[in-house]
Amino acid sequence: MEPIQVRATPGYYECRVGVLKELPRLLREGEFKRVFVISGERSWKAAQEYIPDLTDYQAAYSTYNGECSDAEIARQSELASTHGADFILGVGGGKVLDVAKAVGNKINKDVGLVPTLASTCAATTPLSVKYTDEGEFITYTIFPRSTYLVLVEPEILLRSPVSYLRAGIGDTLAKWYEARALIEGLPSPSVPIQLAYEVAKRCRDVLVTDSERAVHDQQNGELSDAFVRVIETNLLSGGMVGGLGDQYGRIAGAHSIHNGLTHVQKAHTFLHGEKVAYGILVQLVLEGEWEEVRGLFDFYKEVGLPLSLESIGIKPTEIERVSEVIADYATREGESIHFPTSTVVTKKDVSEAIHALEALKITLS
Repeated sequence: MEPIQVRATPGYYECRVGVLKELPRLLREGEFKRVFVISGERSWKAAQEYIPDLTDYQAAYSTYNGECSDAEIARQSELASTHGADFILGVGGGKVLDVAKAVGNKINKDVGLVPTLASTCAATTPLSVKYTDEGEFITYTIFPRSTYLVLVEPEILLRSPVSYLRAGIGDTLAKWYEARALIEGLPSPSVPIQLAYEVAKRCRDVLVTDSERAVHDQQNGELSDAFVRVIETNLLSGGMVGGLGDQYGRIAGAHSIHNGLTHVQKAHTFLHGEKVAYGILVQLVLEGEWEEVRGLFDFYKEVGLPLSLESIGIKPTEIERVSEVIADYATREGESIHFPTSTVVTKKDVSEAIHALEALKITLS
């Protein structure tokens, strides 16, 4: 078993209504002077009324270009350096936060994050996922230190589009199925890896119990306990699985299927977690876990997650071609679909699993 590095949580994490009022105090305690804020247009509009006055910290503001790419990371790093920033503050969804973390790593400055969506665990993971400027997955980079602080204002997330909560549920549900695949075959997992396994299982238990209620409550504008439990599971617990387990708690088959889908043009309108949710089903078919697949079908229908390629906008006449594209990219050397086993998963294996899943969907419809 390979050695792991444990970075379980951000240095400081808090989730409660009104928490962003604490930001000036936290910056003062950290002795930061010049803040560089990175946000998207929509995410800044969603968060602006909650962000306190930062004029005492010589704040500069920058809008990112929509992708966490090498070019965008370099552009934002140059702007932050020109400003003389000693603190990077990311405000937005997963890609914005990943840009902020990458900038902090590149110029060696501490990072604070304010998530405006609960669609991924990007707020609490010490890594960034990189894409091309066209949105195709390239790789992910793990950083040597954790994020300095994360502040979660539940009211911002309550007002976000419900599709992002659904996507976060799909992405976080994968923590259990991927961690299980990575960990259960280990001969003698260490204590941190055992903890990663338990947290991953807890993610699944909370989501299966509370997701339907959380989605309903968000649709009705109700800041309920179920909603808060689900957003914290997506943001914090999901991130802790990889933070505790390192490579044994991050990604396996489901994320490789997602990566393959990023090369399918018609899937670009679907969110990361929606594609990962579909990837869970393909991974389970590859594992022969048919009863688990059938059980998840009911859960996916309740929450509104995709059950098949057709659910992701692929026409039946296109499935043959699309399945070959997904299988090609999902099984390339270094892809996480190969991590849990010593046997390489082939393109044929993935293509057959995709077709088997489509057939099951038709049978159960």
